[in-house]
Amino acid sequence: MRRRKAPERQVLPDPKYNSELVSKFINGLMLEGKRSKAEGIFYDAMDIVETKLKKDPVEVFRKAMENVSPMLEVRSRRVGGATYQVPVEVRDKRRRSLAIRWLVSFSRKRSEATMAQRLANEIMAAFRNEGSAVKKREDTHKMADANKAFAHFRW
Repeated sequence: MRRRKAPERQVLPDPKYNSELVSKFINGLMLEGKRSKAEGIFYDAMDIVETKLKKDPVEVFRKAMENVSPMLEVRSRRVGGATYQVPVEVRDKRRRSLAIRWLVSFSRKRSEATMAQRLANEIMAAFRNEGSAVKKREDTHKMADANKAFAHFRW
């Protein structure tokens, strides 16, 4: 490494659910610095989840995030002129950020009328271990499994 590592900023927990994970998710959902818009979308989505599933929305969200988080991924590694896809374990911080990124991006691609509905449906699908974000995690795991032979190149 050439430079020092940037210090990790502490995120304040969100006002409604008092959760840092929710706060991070809202930051990931936010576009062009419009936090209040992102908060509105997320809280509306949580209300939809609560009315449809009749469960604590934060617990549903936490379980959905758990179901989307990847354990393994592949990293490219050059060895003697050839590039290998080497399976590596995903660190906790990256696991969480990938889960957030995948949930948000696949929610945006859905066809429901409002973003809150799209997000709510993607979260509920992830909670039930289905949906595009979970499929992405499965594909990532499959790729890591297929390249298990190159695991000895791990660094």
